[in-house]
Amino acid sequence: MAQLGLGLDLTTKRTRKREFLDEMRRVVPWSRLIALIEPHYPTGKTGRPPFPIATMLQIHFMQQWFGLSDPAMEEALYDVPLYRDFAGLDGGMARLPDESTILRFRHLLEAHGLAAQMLALVAEILVEKGLMLKTGSVVDATLIPAPSSTKNNSGKRDPEMRQTQKGGNWYFGMKAHIGVDAESGLVHTVIGTAAEALLHGEETDVYADAGYQGIEKRCEHDAVREHVAMRPGKRRKLDLSDRVDAIYDQIERLKAGVRAKVEHPFRVLKRQFAYTKTRYRGLVKNTGQITTLFALCNLWMARRALRRA
Repeated sequence: MAQLGLGLDLTTKRTRKREFLDEMRRVVPWSRLIALIEPHYPTGKTGRPPFPIATMLQIHFMQQWFGLSDPAMEEALYDVPLYRDFAGLDGGMARLPDESTILRFRHLLEAHGLAAQMLALVAEILVEKGLMLKTGSVVDATLIPAPSSTKNNSGKRDPEMRQTQKGGNWYFGMKAHIGVDAESGLVHTVIGTAAEALLHGEETDVYADAGYQGIEKRCEHDAVREHVAMRPGKRRKLDLSDRVDAIYDQIERLKAGVRAKVEHPFRVLKRQFAYTKTRYRGLVKNTGQITTLFALCNLWMARRALRRA
């Protein structure tokens, strides 16, 4: 016997994914981002007309939010009506972007360094709204593991990734260094190299953990005051019954309270966006993806304030 349909309207359920996409649709500065990409986008004078920039940008962002590869993103557009709706691929479209089209758009962003420009644009908007003050910076880094398997076409691991030790364990991958606004915790700089490039030049104070000991020797700005954490071994030797040592310990607590804000973007990156491993080969491609994710991370963390503004 054929099973009877229930006659449900599946578009009325406010799922978490639908709520998330609705939030991001409202807070992402689509028009300004499109204007950033437009000078580099092909006009399609011959052959099939290209998809609108807005559609490709929305698909690109969904890839980042949900951790989808190019083939998986193509399949998701066919399988998930919510994704097609978000990207503006309604019933009037004669075709959907395939994985090659999605790949070419990502390569376009990489070729012109547009991920870093997107982050700078988002930071500029946050400054305009009064959400980023830029008077102080907090710097930190997190390990991003890379696939260590050699079961690929080259038979080798990614040559640009490195092996490093943390907490007695060895990791293979890269480090994502970020500089965040000390007041709001919003990201203004993302790199995959040394920490000194994480300062934007307008701050008066810099906060960092003990791993950045010696940053004052590498800082080019004489007006910047560095607040670097005391080494853990030295702090454990403090005698809290001694008045001077107790003051030092309280200073370390205050510095830690400011440094804690740098952990919030890492939490969104790894928990909200589920980014826990590099997807591409090479430092440039992976840094571009991480930079895009942190730009979106800023918008997610500031979404309520942006809606009020």
